[in-house]
Amino acid sequence: MDRIVDRYYLLKQRQRETEQELKQLREEITAYCEERQAEQLEIGAYKVKLVSQTRKEYDDEKLYEALPDPDLWRLMSKADGSKISSLVRLSVIQEERLEDTFEVKHIKLLHVDKI
Repeated sequence: MDRIVDRYYLLKQRQRETEQELKQLREEITAYCEERQAEQLEIGAYKVKLVSQTRKEYDDEKLYEALPDPDLWRLMSKADGSKISSLVRLSVIQEERLEDTFEVKHIKLLHVDKI
């Protein structure tokens, strides 16, 4: 079992290092594309594409106050964007009630495919 735990620890360390390196590389690639004002580039044998998205980050207190029924809050227990979107689509919650309960965050996703 010592060997298994040791191996697990080692792999988790590598995973953290890999995730950190991926983050740095992603930032460099994104900056490179943004400097060239390009959302899509071919670089060597790769196709690089930036995809812009917006996400709503809800304020738990404001959301709780805006919900018409406290039982709805119990379904979520904390603000969950996908659950909230579903409740709006199902007309359980009117979107107007949520107007001041979130902040819109703009993010860029990076896709790299081999050509």
